[in-house]
Amino acid sequence: MESEYFFVFLCFVYELIKSNKHMSKLRILYVANEINPFLKTSEVAEFVRKLPQAMQERGMEIRILVPRFGLINERKNRLHEVVRLSGINISVGEEEKPLIIKVASIPNAKLQVYFIDNEDYFQRKFVFHDKENNFYPDNDERAIFFCKGALETVKKLGWAPDVVHCNDWMTSLIPMYLKTTYKNDPIFKDAKSVFTVYNTEFSHKFGTDLVDKVKMLDIEDSMLSNLESADYEGFIKIGAEYADAVIKAGDEFKENLDELFSTFDKEKKVDTIEKGEDFEESYFNLYTELAG
Repeated sequence: MESEYFFVFLCFVYELIKSNKHMSKLRILYVANEINPFLKTSEVAEFVRKLPQAMQERGMEIRILVPRFGLINERKNRLHEVVRLSGINISVGEEEKPLIIKVASIPNAKLQVYFIDNEDYFQRKFVFHDKENNFYPDNDERAIFFCKGALETVKKLGWAPDVVHCNDWMTSLIPMYLKTTYKNDPIFKDAKSVFTVYNTEFSHKFGTDLVDKVKMLDIEDSMLSNLESADYEGFIKIGAEYADAVIKAGDEFKENLDELFSTFDKEKKVDTIEKGEDFEESYFNLYTELAG
């Protein structure tokens, strides 16, 4: 009789532990090239402003990382440097650039935004184009620095995300880095990635050394074949290849990208989640499913 009671007790304890595990907060890391109200040049900024707050209100723990483009007024937005996170160098090809981390709070929201900064890459008066509307030829290096810098910042924070949600082409290298260089890192070893694609296509073609600049430990040339075109489509392909889920922000994409999505749809989850009544619920369910 006592053994039966003991067995029932063990079952109770097991269910309690399992319940507490599911009750623990999911940690979602948002990485994007912009966020309202600090900077808005596309729909990305509004998306990354609203969704993290909605997920936080549903009980998730949130971190947000964006570049500190020169258009962002530090005094007006009350940005200040986080010295304990700054001070490391990020390699881009054969060069190393110092990483500076700044932080600010979103007004009327309990959310902090971490800004990835570097004097050479981000302290300009424009985002991706100069005053003559010419695409900056080093935008590839700026993306590489940002992706690596974002991951190193999270490592310094000591905050292990369950899901890393990457938004737009500038963040597209992160899913690959998570599956290669950072796959055994205690902070990222269990992290899943989401890659959302927007209508922000550009026509510029980067140099033939792009693949060499992107490479890190545990990354061979064959893993970067989708990036060999050195253009917008290459960045989208590499993000979609390594992400655990791919999201289309709307339906209006060029034919070549639609073909790309249909290719990846056979291998992984590719969805279109549009703003509507079940917008927040769809993402909540996606994150919960990915985190297991």
